[in-house]
Amino acid sequence: MRIGLYPGTFDPVTLGHLDIIQRASALVDRLVIGVAVNRDKGPLFSLEERVAMIEAECAVLSEQTGTEIIAHPFENLLIDCARDVGAQMIIRGLRAVADFEYEFQMVGMNRALDASIETVFLMADARRQAIASKLVKEIARLGGDVSKFVTPAVNDALIARLRD
Repeated sequence: MRIGLYPGTFDPVTLGHLDIIQRASALVDRLVIGVAVNRDKGPLFSLEERVAMIEAECAVLSEQTGTEIIAHPFENLLIDCARDVGAQMIIRGLRAVADFEYEFQMVGMNRALDASIETVFLMADARRQAIASKLVKEIARLGGDVSKFVTPAVNDALIARLRD
């Protein structure tokens, strides 16, 4: 069984993330969405809420693609998470050259830790390259419309959270 791990904070999950998830699901039999705790980023949504969003958004994708897609929260090293879920590959999305520089360093470190786990890069769809969770949250905080960047359910969750 080919198992891939697509890690991120997903705070919140965007249409860019979902594009990568859909395309990655064609490469593997099981796609594990690693939802990182990452306290340094100060998430808007709790870990449990982010996992629930991923599960809700990926349920339909899983049915459509026939690939098992599961959410897996983690707080350890990415390479350890990959080992924990039995992943042979780590899947990363790239939006721009700046992403590549950081990801290139991460690949080098991960290969030094475990050379048996490959990293696969998927370029963001041209229509989704500008989408970043950080920017989506900022636009929403300032009252802007983010419905072009997230699903209706995530949009509703953002509005409700920022209203509180």
